[in-house]
Amino acid sequence: MKRHFLLVAMIPLMGFAVAPAAKANTVSSTFKVTMTITKACAVTAGTGSDIALGSHAASDTNIAGNNTISVNCSKTTPYYIGLAPSNANTGGAGTMAGATGGNTDAVPYQLRSVSGPTGTIWGNTATASAVGNGVGGTGTGANVSHTVYVTVPGANYTPDSYSDTVTVNVNF
Repeated sequence: MKRHFLLVAMIPLMGFAVAPAAKANTVSSTFKVTMTITKACAVTAGTGSDIALGSHAASDTNIAGNNTISVNCSKTTPYYIGLAPSNANTGGAGTMAGATGGNTDAVPYQLRSVSGPTGTIWGNTATASAVGNGVGGTGTGANVSHTVYVTVPGANYTPDSYSDTVTVNVNF
């Protein structure tokens, strides 16, 4: 009598038999991934955008200078830039005050979007929906530079250092 035969016969009884593979079933459903992107703008000005007109003799006229500001708005977002001198003149006509106490002179200047003494005035009547006397653009998602020009008709004022602060308003 051979023992092999008996062992082989006992394997199915011990639960070692291979069961047939079950067919896999699949059920599905879906979900959404959502997001809302809002329009946004940022402006870079600061000391890097200061317009230094330099030193001038009292007899100098038609003084001009320029520098850039940078605007970064969301893609396809229309924006309008207004420039407001500290005297709140909406026509971009500001005055620079002297640094020395007692000096009451005020040196007038004009902000412009085009160079020269007759260049286009850049003021502060822009709104979120209209350029007014400002400058407009459309956002690209990257920084866009805009050149600001300033003209001063003459320098016949008390010797001193003069300055003014201009606020950049980006409406979108």
